[in-house]
Amino acid sequence: MDSNPYESPASSNDANIRSGSPGKRLFFTMLAVLGGLGLLVALLLPAMRPSREAGRRAQCWNNLRQIAVGLHLYEQEYGALPPAYTVDAEGQPLHSWRTLILPFMEQKALYGVIDLTKPWDDPVNKKARDAILPTYLCLSKDGSMEQTTYLAIVTPGGCFLPTESRKLSDITDDHAKTLMVVEVDAKHGVPWMSPTDADEELILSLTSSKSLSHASGMNAVFVDGHGSFLDTDTTASHLRAMISIAGRDDETLDED
Repeated sequence: MDSNPYESPASSNDANIRSGSPGKRLFFTMLAVLGGLGLLVALLLPAMRPSREAGRRAQCWNNLRQIAVGLHLYEQEYGALPPAYTVDAEGQPLHSWRTLILPFMEQKALYGVIDLTKPWDDPVNKKARDAILPTYLCLSKDGSMEQTTYLAIVTPGGCFLPTESRKLSDITDDHAKTLMVVEVDAKHGVPWMSPTDADEELILSLTSSKSLSHASGMNAVFVDGHGSFLDTDTTASHLRAMISIAGRDDETLDED
């Protein structure tokens, strides 16, 4: 297993990406293929799709599923999730986890043109920054096609750490009840390369947002890779429990 190239303050643009464990990679690749086939069936059979918005919501859910697969493949390769963002020697943010998992999202070519030693918004990275990645795009949202509303949970007790990798084994709570990535409202969308994600305050405010991409709630994906739709009536205590990786009372989740 390669050591994680994003552990040190300064990132390198020539990080090696190996194939990792063939069996595990095949498993997650099959999940990605099955997710794509499921979306294709939904789009080709209008009778099974009550509305265009239902189809877009399904596609959005599939995007998050693909993102979860990419994160798990990264974890299989390096033994830990990527940091929320990398930093330079002075501690200034460079690149988002969304950039770091590109090789595991069938985007090795795009990854190869990014200078990881320069900030995401440096002119040298403009070509990559302007790329439109369908997997990072919810078709129901308004705004720039280069923006994403898929943000990681970055809190002191959340799934991702700001500048450090976190092992899945460090997440001791039930992985099926712990949020990894959520879909935020259009107001909080960010350029897909931006090292910006969701803190606890943002997560807790989403169910009262009037600008959610989907009228009745938001899509989310959990640490175990499964997706779910969180209704707007999800309580703050429930959301707070789902973003914490330790010390959670599972009875809080079972109440809803």
